[in-house]
Amino acid sequence: MAEGSGGLVPPRYDLDAKWDACVDLSLHRFAYSALAGAFGGLLLFRTPASRWASVAFGAGVGLGSAYIECSYIFKGSSPKQSPIETPAVRAASFQEEEGGLPTSCR
Repeated sequence: MAEGSGGLVPPRYDLDAKWDACVDLSLHRFAYSALAGAFGGLLLFRTPASRWASVAFGAGVGLGSAYIECSYIFKGSSPKQSPIETPAVRAASFQEEEGGLPTSCR
């Protein structure tokens, strides 16, 4: 690599750390969700096919949630930081920009 750069890579651009976090997150969520599915299958179902389906469903839920979280890690934003903008919020911000209500609404 570039040994002469002398500086550290900013966390925003450090892909190694992001990949490590995503692999770790994916493995943990896959394993814990599959175990939860196996436990739920043991409690709720009698046939082995239903139990395996429960394990597969739990594993799929775990991988899906890990995929979503990894996409937020790589894009650099999270759903907790970006609030959903409703029409009421847009109207309030429009009123602040324009200095009040339009003349037709007064």
